[in-house]
Amino acid sequence: MWRDSGTPADSFYEVRPECADDAGKTLSTRKWHASFDAEGRLDIGRTLRRIQRGGIHPSIRGEVWEFLLGCYDPRSTFDERDQIRQRRRMQYAKWKEECRQSFPFVGSGRFITAPIITEDGQPIQDPLVLLETNPDKGVIVPIQDCLNASSTGIANNLERVTDKRVIQWMLTLHQIGLDVVRTDRTLVFYEKQENLSKLWDVLAVYAWIDKDVGYCQGMSDLCSPMVILLNDEADSFWCFERLMRRLRGNFRCTDNSVGVEAQLSNLASVTQVIDPKLHHHIETLGGGDYLFAFRMLMVLFRREFSFCDSLYLWEMMWALEYDPDLFLMYEESESASEKAEGSRGRTKSIRQCGKYERENLKNAAKTANAPLPISVFLVASVLKDKSSKLLHEARGLDDIVKILNDMTGNLDARKACTGAMKLHKKYLRKANAMQASHLEDHHHINSVLDLIKQSEESMPDAPVEENGTTNSPKGSGKSNSHTKGTITRVFCITGKTEASESTSDVATLNSSPFTTILVMMRPGRKDG
Repeated sequence: MWRDSGTPADSFYEVRPECADDAGKTLSTRKWHASFDAEGRLDIGRTLRRIQRGGIHPSIRGEVWEFLLGCYDPRSTFDERDQIRQRRRMQYAKWKEECRQSFPFVGSGRFITAPIITEDGQPIQDPLVLLETNPDKGVIVPIQDCLNASSTGIANNLERVTDKRVIQWMLTLHQIGLDVVRTDRTLVFYEKQENLSKLWDVLAVYAWIDKDVGYCQGMSDLCSPMVILLNDEADSFWCFERLMRRLRGNFRCTDNSVGVEAQLSNLASVTQVIDPKLHHHIETLGGGDYLFAFRMLMVLFRREFSFCDSLYLWEMMWALEYDPDLFLMYEESESASEKAEGSRGRTKSIRQCGKYERENLKNAAKTANAPLPISVFLVASVLKDKSSKLLHEARGLDDIVKILNDMTGNLDARKACTGAMKLHKKYLRKANAMQASHLEDHHHINSVLDLIKQSEESMPDAPVEENGTTNSPKGSGKSNSHTKGTITRVFCITGKTEASESTSDVATLNSSPFTTILVMMRPGRKDG
């Protein structure tokens, strides 16, 4: 199966049993075509339900992904999508030409794996660098070919570069090449030089247009399936570009942090809520930052699942998270802006949303926090599944990494998604309960403070003697405790209050479940 170069690209990887046409669960070619009306509008709700039940048949996977990733609006017609497709292909060709003008290898059917420029823009002409890899395979040309290739424009790369943007881009090109030759090496598809070059071109063009993030290691793992599933290079690029809209935050780096750290922090919070014992154990072992899950979130489990299962997992995730307004949020053309203006205020159809997105919409009124991506709960599901092994066998961070690495290629995508949905509901339920409890405590505290304030306002001030003590009001048979400058301690316990006297001047506020407030009844008292 892996060596039959005559089979189409969709047959280069093993198909899950439930993804066969006769299984009755997968989105087959027949069911996919039946989901469009006469003008080409897609019944996205029906499509999502089918994908969530059994995934997508490989023969149509690429075109379905374009909808799941927001390349096209399911409410668009055949003609409208053709116009968008042609416009995008022209835009990609324009960007690719810009790249070719800066470095002629782009679009030449070849790519590089050796550095070609220094950080100050000087070309690298060391023959040992230029001949680092085999030139016969078209990876790089020898220096004499560069000098004699004026007809192809290769000699242009020997000129000193002064544009900082071009320098930064050219510095990444060899790293892209190194990652390309390591990506999905078991697939027959990448035995062909033209397909390796195609992947390199897409990533090189993306690095050119994304001035903020550029290219980072791991992007080749995300882009490779797009190149395999979509025949047109431009279509592959736009599918990858839409995926990066979701994930580029993970790759954004500063001197002190990596973007994915936010998701790692969310993962720690989720695990603490749904499995406190496991979270405590991980923290005890020094893994409270959850860096062992870094790779899972960066490349969406490409290394943890088999190639086929990772694609199945992706489409399940995207179907569960699907938002019908995705296209309008991503599209930047004037026509799309007009549509966005027209749709503003329109109620989002719950039926057209993915199952995970529906849960988030239902919970939106209960919390002000932004919803977490399903990928966080997928990692939490994997950890939960391995909880017993981690608790009993992990005695250090190395053990955690080893246990998680041992499951590589042996995970079940359907089980992971089902587990993620269950944990998501459990997390929302517990998180909302905790939030309600905190709000109730806050309400009790405010009520008590209001009572104290009212008591202070209605309390007559007692005269203060020179020694700092206060006189009791005339006519009273004993001292009034409220005129002695005492402090009242109020316990907020399940909505009840209890008062007692104290001589301390300290005022503290502790968090639930037991909140103690030390309130000075007469804060203007002079200390003796």
